[in-house]
Amino acid sequence: MTHHTAIELAAYSPEWPQRFAAEQSALAAIFLAPTFRIEHIGSTSVPGLAAKPIVDILLGAPALAQIEARIPAIEAIGYRYRPELETVLPLRRYFVKPTDRPRNVHVHAVELESTFWVEHLLFRDALRALPALAAEYGALKHELASRHRDNRGAYTDAKAPFIRSVIKRATKQIALAADPR
Repeated sequence: MTHHTAIELAAYSPEWPQRFAAEQSALAAIFLAPTFRIEHIGSTSVPGLAAKPIVDILLGAPALAQIEARIPAIEAIGYRYRPELETVLPLRRYFVKPTDRPRNVHVHAVELESTFWVEHLLFRDALRALPALAAEYGALKHELASRHRDNRGAYTDAKAPFIRSVIKRATKQIALAADPR
């Protein structure tokens, strides 16, 4: 995926959880709980963390077919379906809003309990629970945004080792808590 706009990080905004809540409400009319889950993920979901001002939403379903059956309904509330990105992540259905740039909402629709689902929530929850970790991630993001200002792929790739290390630590802590022997 090639983007031609520079990476701009914005200071945390209380509008981000409000935007998530509005989108969650609209999506919940299509994807009813408890069968489906809708979560706020990404940096905009972590209080105090700088982010690209795009709200990332994780939509979980028991099966991708249940998401695919509702694509027309998602498009009817202003989202654009991006099937071409499934070559990179075939187990995710991706939607953006508004349909033209600049976009301020991304929906990542996946199967509940998939690796994508679990890892994104682990990472978010670790950053929310540990302000020092969130600050470390924020500093890294600023450094990388400066270094890779015009290359979103390089920016994302450079964040990956930090993200993987947080997920690995969180997974290990959960395993230890479940079986403290």
